[in-house]
Amino acid sequence: LAVGWGSGALAAWATFPGGCELVQSTVDCTGRWLSSVPGNPRGDTEELLLDDNTIQVLGNASLLMYQQLRRLSLTKNRLELIEPGAFLSSQGLHVLSLADNLLFTNYSLTAAALSALPALRMLDLAGNRLTEDMVSVLIWNMSSLESLSVARNIIMRLDSTVFANLTQLLELNLEKNYIFEIDQAFEGLQRLQRLNIAYNYLPCVLEFGLTQLRVLNVSNNVIEWFLALESDDLFELEVLDLSHNRLLFFPVLPRQSKLHTLLLKDNEMSFYQRLPNGTSLANVTVQFLLIDGNSTNITTVSLWDEICHSNLSSLRLLDMSQNQVWYLPEGFLAQMPSLTHLKLNQNCLETFHLSEGDPLAMLTELDLSQNQLAELGAEVGAGDVLPNLQLFNLSTNRLRVLPPEVFTYTRKIATVDLSRNRVNLCPQPAVAGEVESPPCVDIRGIETLTHLSLAGCSLRRLGGHPFQGTSLMYLDLSDNHQALSGDLEWLQDLALTLRVLSLRNTSLSSTAVDFSAFNSLVRLDLSGNSLTVFPTSLSMLELRSLDLRDNCLPALLMDVTRTPLGKSLQEVYLSRNPYNCCTLGWWDALQRVEGLHIPDGQEVTCSYASRTLSPRALPEPVLRSCRWQTADLALLYLVLALPTCLTLLVAFAVVFLMLKQRLLKMVKSRCGVSNPY
Repeated sequence: LAVGWGSGALAAWATFPGGCELVQSTVDCTGRWLSSVPGNPRGDTEELLLDDNTIQVLGNASLLMYQQLRRLSLTKNRLELIEPGAFLSSQGLHVLSLADNLLFTNYSLTAAALSALPALRMLDLAGNRLTEDMVSVLIWNMSSLESLSVARNIIMRLDSTVFANLTQLLELNLEKNYIFEIDQAFEGLQRLQRLNIAYNYLPCVLEFGLTQLRVLNVSNNVIEWFLALESDDLFELEVLDLSHNRLLFFPVLPRQSKLHTLLLKDNEMSFYQRLPNGTSLANVTVQFLLIDGNSTNITTVSLWDEICHSNLSSLRLLDMSQNQVWYLPEGFLAQMPSLTHLKLNQNCLETFHLSEGDPLAMLTELDLSQNQLAELGAEVGAGDVLPNLQLFNLSTNRLRVLPPEVFTYTRKIATVDLSRNRVNLCPQPAVAGEVESPPCVDIRGIETLTHLSLAGCSLRRLGGHPFQGTSLMYLDLSDNHQALSGDLEWLQDLALTLRVLSLRNTSLSSTAVDFSAFNSLVRLDLSGNSLTVFPTSLSMLELRSLDLRDNCLPALLMDVTRTPLGKSLQEVYLSRNPYNCCTLGWWDALQRVEGLHIPDGQEVTCSYASRTLSPRALPEPVLRSCRWQTADLALLYLVLALPTCLTLLVAFAVVFLMLKQRLLKMVKSRCGVSNPY
């Protein structure tokens, strides 16, 4: 085995003990069923990988031959004990992974071994069934540690004694334990920058005061409150993940911080200054009673006004999706002038307002999908509205119209999702008897727009040139039953640019389809329609992916593999069509195409005499019957007529021979006259 590691690449040493592989200074013994550490013929090994073996004890003499060792991994063994002198010959060890073992059985002896590693920087003890007391013993004399993982253990409560001596610690991983209480456990970790307490059982975070912390992940707990310490000190916090909790209110953040990412997805959060029934809670406050020993402290907090005290000028990503927000307080977004990504999907928003000079001038992505928006307010004038916006998701709302020219001033808009709204595209054809044309969305002339989704919008009477002046590459018109009542003439403006087109479930029939002009298409979805004949215009396209599921096709073109389509196709979906079992020549041809993938090939069936069969294994009687049904009719008639003709010929010959003498005499008597010579 040769592995390229720059100009100094070396071949694996096949004779290394235990069947291990040697590449430069790394010995890889992963998955070799080893019960002990193999010998080391070379003395310069710096990394030893012993993952996924059956080692139970790391003895005092196990690493005597690895004096230059810097990195050791024993993940997924059956390790129960590390003898106190095991690392005496490997004092330079920097990285040690002991995850997924059984260290809880002899943790005190193992702790003595770990204390002999003065240069250790990274230690992984995840998945060892350790309690907080065991962890405290194991790491007591490891002041050199910079990264520690005790994830996936059975830690329940942390106090100030557990990590007391880890003065150099920069990163701590406590995820997937059973922690429900933390009492000043991190106060002495003055250099700690990254803290992960996800997937635990913390009910709240109060008086958060770790000013040096840069990344805090407390997602997937049961947190209802997050209150930072009331202080004017600058917090180094950059990323805060509170997603998948039970937050009732927007978190009380540090007044001064470097926060650029705030994740609040999947909580129970709302704002309470105004309630849906019109009630105002402007003067309502909540009081927290904090008891610490003999001292009692009462903190009074307004239910909505706390955000005014936090400096969010550096915030770039705010995710408040999957909450219960039905409105945003006035000036809420004005505190975030650097915001580039705003996710408010899956809430209860009824209105959202855009205006010129909006503080969201830096916004590139805005997701308002799956709300109850009936109105998108906008003050559109000569200025720009969201000038840097590139992605705008408004899907699954109750919108019928958008503000006029709303996309005119979004100079960089590339992706718009309007699916599952009750919208129509301009221009709308005039209808006799209607004074005014129905409201519509005008996307004509948006040169930057490349992706548009209009799925499930109940589009109807499409005509004119709704996409004129655009350069769409992706268009989703699926689940619009009345959109394709005529031909595809209104799509011709996209013939040169369109690469992906979805017409799924649009009541498309074979008679109204002509794709010959769409030479740039590479992906086409025609599933869920009423196609009874394979569109011949498709055979001239160089598609890579084609979806024909859920139609009424009895067969495909017999020579499809010899067309440009057959030569370019890489993926095709064919299931849930009533194919004829006796006309499967196209199926056999597709099976022989190299590089063609049929993901639903196991689901493809064909019909024969009211039976549903698999084309991959047709019974022999069916094959014989099909051969008769598909034989050349002229040949069949010849075969049937030949015996009759032969029979008649033989009968005529027999009669002639039997009556030959009599017939000759009769002819001679009637016609014969003597001729003189």
